[in-house]
Amino acid sequence: MSDEQLALAYVQGNSKAFDELLQRNQSKVFSYIMFVVRNQDVANDIFQETFIKVITRLQEGKYTDSGKFSAWVMRIAHNMIMDWYRQQKAEPIVSAPEDNDLSKLGSPSLSDASIESAFVNEQVMRDVRAMMNRLPTLQREVVFMRFYQGMSFKEIAETTGVSINTALGRMRYALLNMRKMARKHNIALQLV
Repeated sequence: MSDEQLALAYVQGNSKAFDELLQRNQSKVFSYIMFVVRNQDVANDIFQETFIKVITRLQEGKYTDSGKFSAWVMRIAHNMIMDWYRQQKAEPIVSAPEDNDLSKLGSPSLSDASIESAFVNEQVMRDVRAMMNRLPTLQREVVFMRFYQGMSFKEIAETTGVSINTALGRMRYALLNMRKMARKHNIALQLV
């Protein structure tokens, strides 16, 4: 059964259908929430609130089978995250991870070229993640949805409740900001 069929089966009283929906969607939804809020406890709370709201909306008949159940759930998660941010007085300062250290590149144990390439690529990806964590929330969210969840800009726009042009603009500014950070800190972002 598709997610949409499972949602309709749950509305008609099949509680096992919801268990299957949760199993299919929990990893994607939780990883999205965790990426945006960057706090395990907060992510767990928002995840639970998201699925409570999903259950409530399904039981109230506020879901219509449009073929986009996962996008509908992601939209609810997005709204829950925005509600949480509104409740915060200020966004916490994010610092670079402690393991963001290029000094290990000269280690004698990395004499094999393939091991060295893997290490360099791993470091580049850590640097990219560190820079992403410094982006404003809305830009970080679009980058995550696009590159980590493989969503189209149309899906991102629907999930976040903005126009496609706004989603594209946020991505553009995110990439510009990351390039500025890379130049400022002299970070090479080329995979080998």
